[in-house]
Amino acid sequence: MKKLSARRRHPLAAVVVLLLALAATGGLYAAFAPAGKAQADETSQSLTIKEGKKLYEVGCASCHGTGGQGSSDGPSLVGVGAAAVDFQVGTGRMPAATSQGAQIPRKKPVYTQDQIDKLAAYVASLGAGPNVPTKQQYSPEGGDVAKGGELFRTNCAQCHNFTGKGGALTNGKFAPSLEGVAPKHIYEAMQTGPQNMPSFPDTTLSEKNKKDIIAYLNEVDSDKTVNPGGLDLGGLGPVSEGLFAWIFGLGALIVVAVWVAARTAKAKKS
Repeated sequence: MKKLSARRRHPLAAVVVLLLALAATGGLYAAFAPAGKAQADETSQSLTIKEGKKLYEVGCASCHGTGGQGSSDGPSLVGVGAAAVDFQVGTGRMPAATSQGAQIPRKKPVYTQDQIDKLAAYVASLGAGPNVPTKQQYSPEGGDVAKGGELFRTNCAQCHNFTGKGGALTNGKFAPSLEGVAPKHIYEAMQTGPQNMPSFPDTTLSEKNKKDIIAYLNEVDSDKTVNPGGLDLGGLGPVSEGLFAWIFGLGALIVVAVWVAARTAKAKKS
């Protein structure tokens, strides 16, 4: 007992007790702090979804239904994901005008990006779907332009033209021009397949493939003044080039033929 009492009165006993108390406090903080942070994040996400629902009820529910189930005026939004909302609303295609033609065109967005994020969060809560891509995913930096051109000509040029100028489809529909379209929206369009466009999930076009296509379109879009191949006739493809050949090429041949015939007739008279 005397030895134990002596140890308790040891000069270092207070230091040892203090260290044990600090260790216990640190352990308790490490155990409970992450849970508190996760709870805060969850509360913030719930608030974002709640705000998005309010925006949805005002601007979207009349066509897509109060719970996103769809109606005769608009498709179901269950399972379309946040990426579809970010694309459709971010490009101004949604909300759509009251009277629509064969296809909804791009126009100036009605909502701010913060509001779009809230709408996307609410729609994403209705069912799992593609997420909004990160900047690292859609940035053209590091993409293979040559590979992207090959992929674009194989999968996209049939509708969008081989330089992304757009083109006509059937029944008044069209593939829009890709000039000036934000890389994020191009990525989201490949993910979700808006309107007449097929979707290209990662099982069809990998994340790297999408990045390469965006790098190609960025190169084509930024290189408008320099064309090493000469006059590109607007980059509209074989139709405009064939029309140019028929009008100017064949026209020049006709002029030459008339001139030769006239010279021949004049020479005979002489």
